[in-house]
Amino acid sequence: MTGWYAGTGWGTWLVMVLVMVAFWTLVVVGIVALLRWTAAPRTAAPRTAAPPPAAPRQGAADAGGRPAPDAARALLDERLARGDIDEAEYRSRLATLRSRA
Repeated sequence: MTGWYAGTGWGTWLVMVLVMVAFWTLVVVGIVALLRWTAAPRTAAPRTAAPPPAAPRQGAADAGGRPAPDAARALLDERLARGDIDEAEYRSRLATLRSRA
């Protein structure tokens, strides 16, 4: 005597269980994707850190062709730090720069 199962075996039950698991997995993944999409910031470009300020170029010049005071001072500071000039020469050249500016 067959019941309301109509003679289906374990294969049909196994397929039904797999389909049910796949369905609920898709529902959960869809909800998570929807939440992430709605919570995402709406920016045109990704946020990045600001670039560091540019150091004065060696040989930078003003409109008259003279070295710019900031660039000349940076070069003078660098030469003192490297040991190319001593402190007395540094102060002398710094005074010269200040008198021209």
